[in-house]
Amino acid sequence: MHLRYSFRVYPTTGQRSALARTFGCARVVYNDALAARREARRGGLPYPGSCELQKRVITEAKKSAERAWLASVGVDPLIQSLRDLDTAYRNFFDSVSGKRAGQQVSLPRFKSRKDNRQSLRFTRNGFRIRGNGKLNLAKVGDVRVKWSRTLPADPSSVTIVLDPSGRYHASFVVDVEPEHLPELDTEVGIDLGLATYAVLSDGTVIDNPRFLRKAEKRLKAAQRELSRKAKSSKNRAKARRKVAKAHAKVADTRNDWLHKQTTRLICENQAIYLEDLNVRGLGRGRLAKSVHDASWSAFRRMLEEKAARRGRTVGIVHRAYPSSQLCSNCGHRDGPKPLAVREWACSTCGVLHDRDLNAARNILAAGQADRLNAPGGPVRPGVAIPHQARPVERGTHLGDLPRTGVRATGAGGIPIPRGGEDVKRPTRRCAAGC
Repeated sequence: MHLRYSFRVYPTTGQRSALARTFGCARVVYNDALAARREARRGGLPYPGSCELQKRVITEAKKSAERAWLASVGVDPLIQSLRDLDTAYRNFFDSVSGKRAGQQVSLPRFKSRKDNRQSLRFTRNGFRIRGNGKLNLAKVGDVRVKWSRTLPADPSSVTIVLDPSGRYHASFVVDVEPEHLPELDTEVGIDLGLATYAVLSDGTVIDNPRFLRKAEKRLKAAQRELSRKAKSSKNRAKARRKVAKAHAKVADTRNDWLHKQTTRLICENQAIYLEDLNVRGLGRGRLAKSVHDASWSAFRRMLEEKAARRGRTVGIVHRAYPSSQLCSNCGHRDGPKPLAVREWACSTCGVLHDRDLNAARNILAAGQADRLNAPGGPVRPGVAIPHQARPVERGTHLGDLPRTGVRATGAGGIPIPRGGEDVKRPTRRCAAGC
């Protein structure tokens, strides 16, 4: 499996100029190739292939007076920019044809020199790591790297990234083997929220750190200072970098906290079950700032990536599952409740439930039932398994069961009738009507 290891790099003034020149050349090659393909499309001609584009916008362009400065940088980042264009077109066509899941991808667009984030990629032919720890880039030189940890293997490529705050990073791609942890008997369900970040089915509560809310005062002052600067001035550029640095500090702190929490959960549990939240929809409501500050999608993504590497299981329960309406003790469905109700008593068994803890226990029960049945396991005893079960199952199959009046499964897979009453089975009659 491929992993990325990112490190801070500190280029000198001359190396920054060389990197800026390489950023610009890679951007021009990308835009020229995109313009060539758009022109071919308007003329009704087939798209020029990668080899033809490389010959046209790199090899022949270097010999012209208009693009002679392309020879001043390494050729490897220029070729990689063409590969990025091929990837962008491939993602678009896969999205249109349905091969690519998720939100629809648009056609590639031209890059601008005013973009706050710049990047370029070097393959094995364009970089090497020196014995003194410096990173040698073609036609850039030896760049100092802040090694926070050692690479587990030789990297296959490195991407140099200039972020909006003016920091340079080197992102190495390393091919490593999965390192499975010893199997455990513990499984946990997690209910994510805003008042508390997460409530686990075993009763553990993870407080919401609210990194953005705590930094709002500093961000507000930096943004006010930026708004007072004249447009297109050097002081405005300095103020913009100051705002970007403040946001980068919040993002780095949040990512560090998320990595620590997800690593602990992966190491302590064999299987983790989450609810498939509609983060995109919640991010457009009145709680948008708090939802984005919580970063639930990043939390789920980190869990899935680390589970695949460590041999753990992450199960996703369907968002239609009524985890807050079911009693985790008896399975009775008590109906929807407003968010202000944090505790409720089951009308059937009388057990007093904490809303979040009860939901986490229901998510655990639904995830365990789905893990045994949905990936391909036998539903009835004695039935052979049709295919190998997948290590990570994404989603449960809920909804109204046909012609039964049963809404969904409760805790432990108990069917819950509509309204909580027992489902009456029709009486079988003979042909004479008796």
